[in-house]
Amino acid sequence: MRVLGVHPGPLLYTRVFLRLEPLGLELVAQSVRRAGHQVRLIDLQVEDHRAYFRLLQRWRPVVVAFSCNYLANIPEIVDLAKATKARFPEIFVCVGGHSASFTATAIIEHGAGAIDCVLKGEGEAAMPLLLAAVEAGNGIGFVPGAVTAAGEGPPPGFVRSLDDLRPARDLLRHRRKYFLGTLDPCASIEFSRGCPWDCSFCSAWTFYGRSYRLVSPRRVVEDLAAIREPGIFIVDDVAFVHERHGIEIGEAIARAGIRKQYYLETRGDVLLRNKDAFRLWKRLGLKTMFLGLEAIDEEGLRKYRKRVSLGRNFEAVEFARSLGVNVAINLIADPDWDHERFRIVRDWCLEMPDVINISVNTPYPGTESWITDGRRLETRDYRLFDIQHAVLPTRLPLAEFYRELVTTAAGDLPQTPRLAAALGRIRRRRPAVAARADQFRQKPIQPEQRLSAGAAARRPCRTGGVRDTSAAAGPR
Repeated sequence: MRVLGVHPGPLLYTRVFLRLEPLGLELVAQSVRRAGHQVRLIDLQVEDHRAYFRLLQRWRPVVVAFSCNYLANIPEIVDLAKATKARFPEIFVCVGGHSASFTATAIIEHGAGAIDCVLKGEGEAAMPLLLAAVEAGNGIGFVPGAVTAAGEGPPPGFVRSLDDLRPARDLLRHRRKYFLGTLDPCASIEFSRGCPWDCSFCSAWTFYGRSYRLVSPRRVVEDLAAIREPGIFIVDDVAFVHERHGIEIGEAIARAGIRKQYYLETRGDVLLRNKDAFRLWKRLGLKTMFLGLEAIDEEGLRKYRKRVSLGRNFEAVEFARSLGVNVAINLIADPDWDHERFRIVRDWCLEMPDVINISVNTPYPGTESWITDGRRLETRDYRLFDIQHAVLPTRLPLAEFYRELVTTAAGDLPQTPRLAAALGRIRRRRPAVAARADQFRQKPIQPEQRLSAGAAARRPCRTGGVRDTSAAAGPR
């Protein structure tokens, strides 16, 4: 069968700081190709809707699979699915990915018949099974992870071994348009999947059921050697949780004579525990390290269940600087912050030589914060769930909250024309998206909190976590 994989368009911040290769979609595409199907990909981060419909008209796929890794992309996916069905009613339309896995029933309802199936869990395992069922015409109700208007199939499973996966990098036409900060162009690669921590704001640990799996050094080197781009984003939620694994990969890369520039994300406690691994990667070409501090006070760390002390986090920042790499730090701005709290954070940021990223505390389906704070949501418009907008009630009037947020994020440039323009865009965006939000408010998000029976049965770990990224989940 002809299968078209579609990555949706860019989000607000992807227009400025990063535009990432859709690695998860490439991995699913290769698993589908191995099953004997013809596959094409289109990435709407770098192409437009007209190109998508031209491809539909010219190639006439039997199946269109949308990647939904981010909640904010759901409205675009629903609109495209409806337009696709209106023009080509015979096409089977499915959606998969991280966010789709937690909102499957709602996506089916919003699709109003245009979306035939939402596929929960890891797409590399489930997508070939779904296509076999579609091709045989036997119904898809028995496919693990499949959700339709008629109900839900068996729980989704995991791929047997990450070493069995290969990304279909050859299927994307505009590879040089992917970048991350100064790494331009930049490809993405996966060393591990899952996260052993349980931060309250993160859904990685609920999606993977606390599992943590590794790609072998041999497999990593094979993939890395085939990548032409000089910049590499290591998509792991926490890089080098296992020091030995990080060192073995690094030594294999050194033996292969591969020279790249790397960007990775990790935790402060992991960095301090596994210093030798990070020292090795600095020699290999590590340029930027992103540390999820999330808070600059013990109360904030407890709220987000980071399971690391403030002192250890600050020690980790000092060690990262000593490596001579660019250090980026993430903080979470809570909608409950007042003027004084913003001032304290702003003063702290101005004292730091590092890049400080400030994201807004946002309850996502699949997270613990969704359960505790979901009832307080001010909006159900998915487009605002991009960690750039406040979806919970703000202590300050909303315009003042955004003014403080932008001023704090801009550091010591509060009067620049660029900042004024950015503030203007933020002020305008909330009313603008609200004008089209009613259809998405009618049916609240109903997240599927448990993806597998085994997830809830596993014992909690005594540590803390990061954000959700990268490869795996459904047609991502």
